[in-house]
Amino acid sequence: MGSAVPELYATSDLHVGHPENRALVERVRPGSPGDWLLVAGDVGERVADIEWALRTLAERFEKVIWTPGNHELWTPGGEDAGLRGERRYRHLVDLCRSLGVVTPEDPYPVWEGRGGPVTIAPLFLLYDYTFRPPGASTKQEGLAIAYESGIVCTDEALLHPDPYPDRESWCAARLAESARRLDERPAGLPTVLVNHFPLIREPTRVLRYPEFAQWCGTERTDDWHVRYEATVVVYGHLHIPRTIWRDGVRFEEVSLGYPREWRPRGTPPVLRRVFPD
Repeated sequence: MGSAVPELYATSDLHVGHPENRALVERVRPGSPGDWLLVAGDVGERVADIEWALRTLAERFEKVIWTPGNHELWTPGGEDAGLRGERRYRHLVDLCRSLGVVTPEDPYPVWEGRGGPVTIAPLFLLYDYTFRPPGASTKQEGLAIAYESGIVCTDEALLHPDPYPDRESWCAARLAESARRLDERPAGLPTVLVNHFPLIREPTRVLRYPEFAQWCGTERTDDWHVRYEATVVVYGHLHIPRTIWRDGVRFEEVSLGYPREWRPRGTPPVLRRVFPD
């Protein structure tokens, strides 16, 4: 970093409950006073950790824009058991607003710096079990394969969909609300779409355990990067930071991941610059 020109950066999967990750976040500094930061989910599991990280970043960057990952939506032991599902999400939205952090419930900001102007659209979309493993034609078959192999996302125990009957129903509601807002956004500007889960299935093709893909997104967003004129799609979740292209659109996974994943590669950069690519 170190540029005097404001830059747009992104990160995700900070998992600051791990002391090594927390230390990395503590050392993060913007390169210029006008830098913005996109945080694409999985800051942590506990509200206190999430608050610490977002407060730390919001005090340093001109603007921080957050969307939740699955870990923020967990209700782990020791947390308020009443903060489940939608209530937990709304609690985190209120927390972010108290810190000046933009959420998926707020007006979409416009980045005017390098690479702009673009509309930044933080999305909270979840998943609906349509990224099924080979041999599965239904959710039930996909889950059966996962349980038989022992590759089951912790969401099944800790991510409660209340008041929705299941996670795919919550996902459907989020898709409808997000599509409505994107359709109503002011015309004339391209977008940067920010979501914790990848909007297309291609990034999941390299997963070591293909059974895990069913907790990684929804087929219903497969054309959103074209439909909503995205210049860049920013996501996390897979802990496989890389750049791929589809339909002329750049997809950036910006995850940090767990220490056991990044440690063999040496100390990783916590931030990835969105513009220029």
